[in-house]
Amino acid sequence: MAQETTLLILGASGDLTSRLLLPSLAALLGKEPRRRVALRGSGTEDWDADTWRSAVEKAFADYPDALAHVNVTDYLRADVTDAAAVASLVEGLAPSTVLYFALPPAVTAAAIDAMEGLKLPEGTVLAMEKPFGEDEASARELNGKLLALVPEEQIFRVDHFLGRSTLLNLLGVRLANRIWEPVWSAEHIQQVLIRFDESVALEGRARYYDKAGAMIDMIQSHLLQVLALVAMDPPTTLGERDLRDAKAAVLRATHVMGDDPATASRRAQYTAGRIGDRDLPSYRDEEGVDDERATETLAQVTFEVASDRWAGVPFVLRSGKALDRKHSEIVVTFKPVRHVPPGLDGVPADGGRLTFSLGPDEMHLRLHVTGGDDPFALRHEDLMADLGEGQQRSYEEVLDELLDGDVALSVRADEAEQCWRIIQPVRDAWARGDVPMDEYVAGSTGPADWATSHS
Repeated sequence: MAQETTLLILGASGDLTSRLLLPSLAALLGKEPRRRVALRGSGTEDWDADTWRSAVEKAFADYPDALAHVNVTDYLRADVTDAAAVASLVEGLAPSTVLYFALPPAVTAAAIDAMEGLKLPEGTVLAMEKPFGEDEASARELNGKLLALVPEEQIFRVDHFLGRSTLLNLLGVRLANRIWEPVWSAEHIQQVLIRFDESVALEGRARYYDKAGAMIDMIQSHLLQVLALVAMDPPTTLGERDLRDAKAAVLRATHVMGDDPATASRRAQYTAGRIGDRDLPSYRDEEGVDDERATETLAQVTFEVASDRWAGVPFVLRSGKALDRKHSEIVVTFKPVRHVPPGLDGVPADGGRLTFSLGPDEMHLRLHVTGGDDPFALRHEDLMADLGEGQQRSYEEVLDELLDGDVALSVRADEAEQCWRIIQPVRDAWARGDVPMDEYVAGSTGPADWATSHS
């Protein structure tokens, strides 16, 4: 019989738990019946064990058989920012419990403060959502408090992008194919674009998003992690130490291109428009938005990885909301070949592109070929590989690793701090007004004068 893992969710009555964590756990257990999970909950709502069980059953509706692999136990009403309440929770923890902070970042930080001085049971794993701190200094302070409670190997800083099957497939393509590894460098690569454009708008997230904006919400965390996976040297193993050492080395070398955020970054905010059959108000007219904050809904920053492998290659990271369509991809553009013989018509501007699309999970290789009516005329041809269904919910992979006690797909302390360090010059430049706030119509591709790099 499979060993049972205890998962205690702090914030069990919240949106993150009902919308993402529990459905992802259901999907995972539906596909991996070898697991057994003792599921405990804690929150501020006045629930009892029956209410908690009903919430779990509702979230497991798509995978009802998975309920057989879950032991839904108690629900504890507690204010986790209160030291006495937290001490009482800790006293009831079984060894090797996964303690998941499904809470707003400020509440998580307060809960960690409330744990100061407590001795957690052997093997306790602490899991928490981004953002980790508000800047480099606060991230370092939070990391110090966490490390006073448990070792780094028992801290899981969740970045659900690291659980996306496409990114894991990227590692396979990069590391197991001789055709790519020799050309994976500045000698052959012209540019890397990493973007996550969304057609959805604010969707009721003003309380968080209006304080964060597109850069902190996506670039500071998710997209810099993707950059690290794309640019890292091949690790010795995919164990947590080797993989995260390789990523951390990239992040330490990453800085704003030219160290000039005024020219290497852009920001914009959407105005009223239409997406599909929906009319959208301007961002500043969305409920809960404070117009004085001047929050960007589209951000683009160009970085450089100052290493022997990558020096001089622009890494363009872009993310925005209320755009014409969802566009999530990694595009590696190769440099033009050194010589195209005269007689071939239509000399290409690049040496081909390798694109990884996230949702649907696909890989495209754009080649320049001849043929057709004119055998000497160059044209583009895309070769496409379907990367499979993968995990439909990115939290499935996260929970899979978490319940195994494997932190390889989490963000290490130094990575979290470096991500804040990398974007700080841009934050400072924007605060000074060095970079104007552009506008774009909701449902468009973005500001008319922005180069979207690829379509």
